[in-house]
Amino acid sequence: MVAPAGAKPGRAIMLQGTGSDVGKSLLVAGLCRALTRRGLTVRPFKPQNMSNNAAVTADGGEIGRAQALQARACGVAPTVHMNPVLLKPQSDIGSQIVVRGVVVGTARAADYQARKREWLGTVLDSFARLRAEADIVVVEGAGSPAEVNLRAGDIANMGFATAAGVPVVLVGDIDRGGVIASLVGTHALLPEEERARIKGYVINKFRGDVRLFDSGLRIITDRTGWPSFGVVPWLKEAATLPAEDAVALDRPRPRGETGSGGALRVVVPMLSRIANFDDFDPLAQEPGVELLMVPPGRPLPVADLVILPGTKATIADLAFLRAQGWDIDLLAHARRGGRVLGICGGYQMLGRTIADPDGIEGPPGEAAGLGLLAVDTVLKGPKVLEEARGVERATGAAVSGYEMHMGRTTGPDCARPMLDLGGLDLDGGASDGATSADGRVQGCYLHGLFAADGFRAACLAGLGGTASGLSYDAAVEDALNAIADRLEREMDIDAILAMAE
Repeated sequence: MVAPAGAKPGRAIMLQGTGSDVGKSLLVAGLCRALTRRGLTVRPFKPQNMSNNAAVTADGGEIGRAQALQARACGVAPTVHMNPVLLKPQSDIGSQIVVRGVVVGTARAADYQARKREWLGTVLDSFARLRAEADIVVVEGAGSPAEVNLRAGDIANMGFATAAGVPVVLVGDIDRGGVIASLVGTHALLPEEERARIKGYVINKFRGDVRLFDSGLRIITDRTGWPSFGVVPWLKEAATLPAEDAVALDRPRPRGETGSGGALRVVVPMLSRIANFDDFDPLAQEPGVELLMVPPGRPLPVADLVILPGTKATIADLAFLRAQGWDIDLLAHARRGGRVLGICGGYQMLGRTIADPDGIEGPPGEAAGLGLLAVDTVLKGPKVLEEARGVERATGAAVSGYEMHMGRTTGPDCARPMLDLGGLDLDGGASDGATSADGRVQGCYLHGLFAADGFRAACLAGLGGTASGLSYDAAVEDALNAIADRLEREMDIDAILAMAE
């Protein structure tokens, strides 16, 4: 969209952090909802993201899931312009590069650092498009601007803010400790012109009596000259919302934030390149479900249901699964009559073979699957990126979500598909997935299954449990509104708006 001649572009403000996982994504979502409720037209923007939690956009691409949530907070459909550069890690040193929703290749980390300036023009163009249609754009940085060793060609933090002329609010996480040092240290490391672009700071994730930190605020302001825009408390509502990346899985969630841990146990092994793990958030909200995300180095416990999640590197993560001994645990679970579900890459792992003849995920080759489904997968393009809706064939429960995968899966068990995605009837349309002959093992490509209240209830009933009646969509909306309410109380949003350019 291009602004009409003479039209003034919308204002913009950027939240950068003193490090990763300081809560920038959540604060941007909350600000987007608060400003939208004030009657403003708001758009979220993140120049560069690194995450395997991705979402399909209305314009047929993929972006970080955090930006899709932020778009929801604005009351609009997500577009590829909200996150024009997305890096999806495939190994410890390399990532798939997605530009405006389309995969353009893969690169080792060092190679990407040399190439990232190529996309600054694309980033600025996407930002301009959003700014032309909004009263204000709320921008999220990535990592920290204090990573000055990565400053050359930066498009994620100060490189973008300087090129776009956007003022910055710096976010520090007090929960991890050292927040005074992280804010003052950031000030010390930045050159003077970048310090001046920071107009103030926010302390995030505070627990306890905020008055006890008054002296801390004075110290930070005295050392930096930056004013405080507020101290935001620990937001328990964050547990209802999808996390941006797998860093969140390294922190155990208090049981009170993820359901009470009920009679049914659902187990998900944490693969090394786990993707779209927010698929399981709705289960975590069910009081009658104990959701266990099992980290490497631990066996899979006895469970009512084991779910193999999506992954960015199916063959590599299948080897990782075997290295943990989880294949032995899973096969024992199946022999006991336990239920198994595979989603996307997890579905592919459940089959007989996975072939990668073109080296899409790594060196060309083929791997034996777990053999719990009589299907075979060939990893080939084009990549499927589409929203879908339909029904689960066994129960008739409605499902909706999105597909995001490379590869095609065929075989005898596909004659018993798990889903029909031609609409809310069983006539015509495409089928998806497979079911074993005994009905205890299933797999499909559709992400977002458990967000459908009817399907979640039917699944839990099939395991001998009962759903709580939770409306997951309503819970997400309630959480966004509650976070916006807290930010209105704890942050000086008026001051932030006043200094947005």
